[in-house]
Amino acid sequence: MSLVTAEDVLQAYEKIAEAVDQTPLQYDRYLSEKYDCQVYLKREDLQKVRSFKLRGAYYAIKSQPYDAIKKGVVCASAGNHAQGVAYTCNEMQIPATIFMPTTTPNQKISQVEFFGGNFVEVRLIGDTFDASAAAAKEFSQVNQLVFIDPFNDEKIIAGQGTLAVEVFNEAKAADAQIDFVLTAVGGGGLISGVAAYTKGVSPETKVVGVEPLGAPSMTAAFAAGKPVMLETIDKFVDGAAVKEVGQLTYEHATAYVDELITVDEGEVCSTILDLYTKQAIVVEPAGALSVTALNHLAAEIKGKTVVCVISGGNNDINRMSEIDERALIYAGLKHYFLVNFPQRPGALKEFVTDILGPNDDITRFEYTKKINRGMGPVMIGIQLRNKEDLPALLENLADFDPKYIDLKENQMLYSLLV
Repeated sequence: MSLVTAEDVLQAYEKIAEAVDQTPLQYDRYLSEKYDCQVYLKREDLQKVRSFKLRGAYYAIKSQPYDAIKKGVVCASAGNHAQGVAYTCNEMQIPATIFMPTTTPNQKISQVEFFGGNFVEVRLIGDTFDASAAAAKEFSQVNQLVFIDPFNDEKIIAGQGTLAVEVFNEAKAADAQIDFVLTAVGGGGLISGVAAYTKGVSPETKVVGVEPLGAPSMTAAFAAGKPVMLETIDKFVDGAAVKEVGQLTYEHATAYVDELITVDEGEVCSTILDLYTKQAIVVEPAGALSVTALNHLAAEIKGKTVVCVISGGNNDINRMSEIDERALIYAGLKHYFLVNFPQRPGALKEFVTDILGPNDDITRFEYTKKINRGMGPVMIGIQLRNKEDLPALLENLADFDPKYIDLKENQMLYSLLV
């Protein structure tokens, strides 16, 4: 199968231009000053379904013969592809059965139902996208319905790449040279399409793909020389939490992508909060990946023109407490410990007075089991005002209980207790 070219992407753009929004390419003063370069944000969070996924879904479905899809289509998605399919099927008035992982945020599920209306049926199956996709493919085969792949498809790749057409059209109009294009990598459809068009019209522009540290499926594929299945993934960055990239997207990435970067989920959370507080931009975790990578390229991008694709803004507000928690842990401000603690009146007051620093605060205090010896294991969450205060806290904790456990160093216990 041949690779998608810039001409293929342009053809897709001409077909979907009236159906999708041409999203803004916005100069970001805050990020530009922070990194001493020119940063522009491609705001796909402002797309009709609040993500770039509408582009590929619309083009892929519209490219099918009507007789093949009039009975309906099937797809699997962690959320955004599903919304693109739902919107398209509602517009075309054809049914869609959409498989989503059970871990999908409620906000994304409700949006799929909203965009699809009476033409969509949502089925929650599997804990991961990959499990849900397997069920969807089996369902499509049994019922002889067209499966709309979320990333490993030529039409999907070409459709996603249409956002790059808009980026370079604006750059050409402004007589500007784009030095870097940064975008998220999940299954690889977005980076494949964007990179294919970018290298076709501006070979000197560096294309950088950004993955979450807990689901580096494209990085693993590059290392192995082929797509490989990750044993486990962190599902937090749900829009990019894919265990295995597609063969087709892998081939596009190896041909067109210059660099892959992995970023910690906690750092992504810091970016989400920063974009919201500094620029009033609401992004989902996958939508923040490209901006998060700027910190990893700070020296290289100085004085350059950089485009970051904000791939989606479907963030469930109920996740904000978890986002804040992860950001604090990443920043070194929040810590959890398992401490042997006296079960008697006044013990907690003494701990606060003798162990904590003047700017420290207990955010969680919980006995992990009842005991009769007067001492028991307690899970304590402590938030610092300054991360430089940690050594003094650890020294005091060691005096209090030489056998205390730092849960950051014991992920198995952390996952069970926190």
